[in-house]
Amino acid sequence: MPEGHTLHRLAKLHQRRLAGGVVRVSSPQGKFAAGAARVDGQLLVRAEAWGKHLLHHYESGLVVHVHLGLYGKFTEGLVPMGEPVGQVRMRIFGGGPGEAPGFGTDLRGPTACEVYTDAEVAALTDRLGPDPLRRGADPDRAWQRIHRSRRPIGALLMDQQVLAGVGNVYRAELLFRHGISPQRPGTALSAGEWDAMWTDLVALMGVGVRVGKMVVVRPEHDRGEPSYAVDRPRTYVYRRPGSACRVCGTPVAHSVLEARNLFWCPSCQAG
Repeated sequence: MPEGHTLHRLAKLHQRRLAGGVVRVSSPQGKFAAGAARVDGQLLVRAEAWGKHLLHHYESGLVVHVHLGLYGKFTEGLVPMGEPVGQVRMRIFGGGPGEAPGFGTDLRGPTACEVYTDAEVAALTDRLGPDPLRRGADPDRAWQRIHRSRRPIGALLMDQQVLAGVGNVYRAELLFRHGISPQRPGTALSAGEWDAMWTDLVALMGVGVRVGKMVVVRPEHDRGEPSYAVDRPRTYVYRRPGSACRVCGTPVAHSVLEARNLFWCPSCQAG
């Protein structure tokens, strides 16, 4: 599932290429036809991300909310875009014939693509934890929930009501970088440890927004066994079960925590 940096990259792209102009919105697949008709031909005021949610704000006050889920993906192109290929839930574009070349994007396979009111957006954001990529995000909101909970920190980091935007990769790599066992209860985490983790997470996810990839391995450890996929940077533990830890050589461990795969180094993250 795409993590928060992917949604923030998309929001920045849509803000730069579509916001401030009138856009055409359709649903070639038909599943979003009624929603598309409500915003088609309107001025797109701004695009923003909050955790794993993308929000398109229109001049009417309506907001298109997108959650990519496991399979959702945007593909971009220039106007005219040609016939839709595959199951396109939403097509949105600005500009076109007779103007400077426009920009368009097709959305396929999202978990959610729906029209919200401002009140519904507020209800969504109120139940999300702080997003490390949003200016002014308050890490103390997450800390207040973490240090009162006996749930494992590995589970708390993935709870979007505690912390918005963090998924399995950032969870695994952040805990490794700070030498914290994913099984440690939230109540056993110190305020200093959380402050260091938040600062690191803001920096790591910021890099993800800028370069479009999760770069989590420190330069001095960026060697040896290749990444788990040809188009991904190396990781310390994520998707490396049984492989030697890049720091200590201990085989990376794997288990399942709250129905999600968990990876860690038993030596570097002991206790």
